[in-house]
Amino acid sequence: MIRVLVADDQALVRGSFRVLVDTAPDLTAVGEAATGDEAVELAGCEKPDVVLMDIRMPGLDGIEATRRITSGPATSGVKVLILTTFDIDEYVFAALHAGASGFLLKDTRPTDLLTAIRVVAAGDALLAPGVTRRLIEEFTRRPEAGTRPSAALAEATEREREVLTLVGLGLSNTEIADHLHVSLSTAKTHVGRLLMKLGARDRAQLVIAAYDAGLVRPASAAETQPTGEKRLRHAPPDRHAGFTGRAGGTR
Repeated sequence: MIRVLVADDQALVRGSFRVLVDTAPDLTAVGEAATGDEAVELAGCEKPDVVLMDIRMPGLDGIEATRRITSGPATSGVKVLILTTFDIDEYVFAALHAGASGFLLKDTRPTDLLTAIRVVAAGDALLAPGVTRRLIEEFTRRPEAGTRPSAALAEATEREREVLTLVGLGLSNTEIADHLHVSLSTAKTHVGRLLMKLGARDRAQLVIAAYDAGLVRPASAAETQPTGEKRLRHAPPDRHAGFTGRAGGTR
């Protein structure tokens, strides 16, 4: 049973999400929080598998609450799925850096939200359609983009760096295996080693690491979008045009 905590400052929204979660046989809502402080406190008490976190809440906002939950010794294993009406690039960027495992809008279909909870609980990262593209564009606007390579990345092999680049572009393990002409188990092994070497909690953090290290160049990555005529030389086209926009799922 996947245990879910709902954090939103609007009582009607919280109640609706709780009812929705409880309709799924494999999910159960373990609490509601109206503020970021309450979310942090309840996460510590209830130890949910996933927190559905709103961004704008009184006092402590959802991003700082996410940071405290994912960095807290007692709650570091809790996954946070940001769910908000605010489709703003800066929020996506800040949420992922705070440790969120996913970002969806509140107009997501109910069945897709339930699927998203399961995906995040399983340890995968999930991004709403278009989020990866906008995240790249956000880095384009930042002068420090691609200038902060991780020291841990020095331990990665050339093949692992190549895999990290593909993860940064949003490819699944299956797509990575196909692109590199290796087995699925080999692709999973490379991703697992990257998670360990870079100290990343999930694939969303690998996406951030790829951008930070400059492995995914903002201008080139944007060329992988379906609407563009050009393609990145060493990566296949963007595959996340629909809801299943994981930052590289396990299948």
